[in-house]
Amino acid sequence: QVQLVESGGGLVQAGVSLRLSCAASGRTFSRYAMGWFRQAPGKEREFVAAIGWSGGNTYYADSVKGRFTISRDNAKNTVYLQMNSLKPEDAAVYYCAATILNWDLKDPNKYNYWGQGTQVTVSS
Repeated sequence: QVQLVESGGGLVQAGVSLRLSCAASGRTFSRYAMGWFRQAPGKEREFVAAIGWSGGNTYYADSVKGRFTISRDNAKNTVYLQMNSLKPEDAAVYYCAATILNWDLKDPNKYNYWGQGTQVTVSS
């Protein structure tokens, strides 16, 4: 069992940066690939970024590529999402997720555990 707790969301102006964190419980964090997804009001949950077990492989949605960076610290059981040059369309609830798989990480159905989400609001 893995429990995930996101933090770092908030209200920011367009163009600034924000870093989300996701702290995981358990001693087997390094055996899970991690992903970030987001859901805006009235829209489906969408993939944002993912990182493999060791952190060597990362994946991004086209809409955030070059602006967002996912990373992990297995010693701290934490995964991060550095978000730069935020846009109003980035506003959403951001969810952290964990999966025992290390492939097909853009598919939310592949994830076993989810956090409760953290709200990111971007004003123009």
